[in-house]
Amino acid sequence: QARLVEFGGGLVQAGGSLTLSCEASGVSFTSTMGWFRQAPGKERTFVAAIRWMNGDTLYEDSVKGRFTISRVNAKNTVYLHLNNLQPEDTGVYYCGVRKGGGPRMDASDYTDWGQGTQVTVSS
Repeated sequence: QARLVEFGGGLVQAGGSLTLSCEASGVSFTSTMGWFRQAPGKERTFVAAIRWMNGDTLYEDSVKGRFTISRVNAKNTVYLHLNNLQPEDTGVYYCGVRKGGGPRMDASDYTDWGQGTQVTVSS
């Protein structure tokens, strides 16, 4: 059973930056970690993903060039660096694990989730 814990959310002004972290335990080296976000009243949507073993990444189009996903294998931690934040980036950010296989955008491919961390961007 994987255990995921997110940190780093907060309130920032538009144009600001945050770094989210996801500490993982009980996950395989062949698995993929994904970041998703959920705005109030909306579905959980894909942001970015990275595979532990080779660092392959995938980004949702609206965050390309602004967000960067990275991992430190020795710390079992995945990071999401958010730059040039905009109000539409507001939501609860969750990390999830896809057991085996590379990055995917569909939330149904991820089987375990953290509790989420709130990101609020003011205009």
